[in-house]
Amino acid sequence: MSQKITIIGDGSMATVCALLLESRGTQVTIWGASHEHVAELIQTRENRRYLPGYRFPESIRLTADDRSAFEGAQMIVSAVPTQYIRRVWDRLATATPSSVPIVSVAKGIENETHLRPTQVIADVLSRHTDNPDRAARPLAAISGPSVADELARCLPATVCAASDDDKLARTIQETFTTRWFRVYTNSDLLGVELAGATKNVIALAAGILDGLQAGINAKSALLSRGLAEITRLGVAMGAQEKTFFGIAGVGDLATTCFSPTGRNRTCGEFLGKGRKLDDVLKSMSGVVEGVPTTRSVVTLAQKYRVEMPITQAVYEVLFEGLDPIEGISKLMSRQPKPERVC
Repeated sequence: MSQKITIIGDGSMATVCALLLESRGTQVTIWGASHEHVAELIQTRENRRYLPGYRFPESIRLTADDRSAFEGAQMIVSAVPTQYIRRVWDRLATATPSSVPIVSVAKGIENETHLRPTQVIADVLSRHTDNPDRAARPLAAISGPSVADELARCLPATVCAASDDDKLARTIQETFTTRWFRVYTNSDLLGVELAGATKNVIALAAGILDGLQAGINAKSALLSRGLAEITRLGVAMGAQEKTFFGIAGVGDLATTCFSPTGRNRTCGEFLGKGRKLDDVLKSMSGVVEGVPTTRSVVTLAQKYRVEMPITQAVYEVLFEGLDPIEGISKLMSRQPKPERVC
C-alpha cells in the first residue's frame, strides 16, 4: 500500500513536492488556505499563480478543508512561507493528527520570536494541547539547492533531510529520493535551517550587485564573505561549522546567488537598479523570504555578538534608505584585516 502524505501550502515548493512524491506512487493531498485558489487549482489542474506550465495528475487531491486534509496522513510536509507558518498552523492545530511527523521546506526566521520553521510549528502545536507529551512529535527540514522550476522539470538536484531524529531523517531520505533527486541525511537541524534562512539575505546582496552591474569578481567575493559571516552566526548559536560548507550551506548559497529566477536575488537586482522595496515586492509573485529574514538575522547577530557587515548593509538598504552604491562603498572601505573564514 502506498504512503499517504499531506502537503500544507499551495505555492511553488508545495507543487514540486507534490509532483515529486506522486511520481514515486505516493498518495498526495495538497491543502491550501484560500478556498478560491484551491478551486482554481482543481479547475485548471495547474498552479498558474506560482509555478505555471506543470499539470497536477488527477491522483493528487486538492483541498481547503482543514480536517479532511489529514485523513490517513503518514507524513506532513509544511510548505508555508516562514512568516505565515504560525497563522496557518494555529488554524490547523486541532485538526492535525498527533504523532504524525512534520517536515518543513521553508527557509526563514520568524520576526517576532526569531524561531526557525520547525520551532514555530512545535511552539504552535504545544499551545493547543494540555499534554506536552501529546504535542511532541518528530520534526525535520528539507533544505538545499532547490530551484522550483528545475525540480518540476526533473533536473538533477541534491538536498539534505535534517532532523534530531535519525530514523525520521532516513525515512524522508527513502520517501523523497528518486533517480534525479538525491537526499542526504543530516543530524544538524539547527545548522541546516539557519543556513537555508541566512543564505537568502546574502542572495539579496548578490542581486543588488547584479543590478549595479558590479561584475562577477565582486559577486564571488560577496558569496565567500557572506558564507563566512553566516557561518559565524551559526556556530555562535550552536550549529556545526561543517554544515555551512555542505549542500545546505554553500551549495544552496551559490544556487540562490546565481539563479536568474530566484526571488531573493531578483528582488535585490531590482533594488540595485533603483526601484523601491515596496514596489518590487508588489510586482513579484510569491514571498521574498530574505526581506523579513534580514530583520531577524540582524537581531540575532546583535544578540550573539557576531559581526555581519554584509547582512547589516542589506538591512540598511532595505529598511533605512541606504543607497546600494553607498552600501558597497562602506563594505569596500572597511578597515583592512586578515581573512577569517569563520
